[in-house]
Amino acid sequence: MKYLFFDIECSVVSKVAAKICAFGYCLTDEKFNILEKEDILINPQGGFHLTDRKGTQGLVLPYEYSDFKKYPTFLEKAEKIYALLEDKDTLVAGHATMNDVKYLNFESHRFQLRSFAFDFADTQFVYMNRIGEFSRQFALGTIAEELGVEFTAHRAVDDAYATMKVAEAMCQAEGLSFPALIEKYQISLGRIENYEITQTTSAAQIVYKKEREKAREERDRKKAAFHVFADKEKRKRAKDGKLKNKTVCFSHPLETDLPLAKRLLSAAFAEAAWFTYHAEECDVYVCYEDENGPRLQSAKQRARVFHPSEFEEYLQKK
Repeated sequence: MKYLFFDIECSVVSKVAAKICAFGYCLTDEKFNILEKEDILINPQGGFHLTDRKGTQGLVLPYEYSDFKKYPTFLEKAEKIYALLEDKDTLVAGHATMNDVKYLNFESHRFQLRSFAFDFADTQFVYMNRIGEFSRQFALGTIAEELGVEFTAHRAVDDAYATMKVAEAMCQAEGLSFPALIEKYQISLGRIENYEITQTTSAAQIVYKKEREKAREERDRKKAAFHVFADKEKRKRAKDGKLKNKTVCFSHPLETDLPLAKRLLSAAFAEAAWFTYHAEECDVYVCYEDENGPRLQSAKQRARVFHPSEFEEYLQKK
């Protein structure tokens, strides 16, 4: 078996289109000895308009954009790319591979080509399974730095090479081949076929998703219980007190800490406070010390911020 590690760069990416300008790949044998390594540069037939994941900061690729008009189009390079990815004796992998597979899907539609059809692994997903962390994504540079892999970011062939070295480092750390490493963590490969893409999954990720959904349902239950309590308790609001004409708001995590949230809200109503669920409307915002979300930032523009113990102490002072 051979391994094909690939990476794609685009001149333009949107929710419905992607114009590929570079297909970089690193083909190896089972021991990660490089058989082929190439940056296939492609004329995207358009300008370069790139942003980061937030859609704001411009992303600069390490290429001379003016040179791309000289290169073949995707249509002219499609046969080779299909052959590389669809070789039955090759395990295909990338980093955050779903993105690159989507780009291939867009281009096959754009040029009215048949759908790609191949299975694929994702080194980022393998890494996430190894460390048991599914709550966030890990950049190739972050993983590479940890594993001592140096490369030039966003040059497709270098990204592909770094992806290969990351896979090799993980395999060496566990004394396993790449397929055996995937099998150890019960990872199912992703697949593209008939223009439909199936994402990589694993037993550990399925458990994580179930636990996260269970936790979300429990938070929703507690939040609903707090809202019912607040609607009933506000009827007992005092007419006078140190919070008269002041509006209080709690952070979402505090709302789900039912015993504490109920106690603080009752004490606030006893001091004539009004209560709101909208942070931007409050005069007093109560949250935990480690919180730093958008609701807190919104509240800070006009409200005094308390931590629960500080707020309780403030309410108890005469």
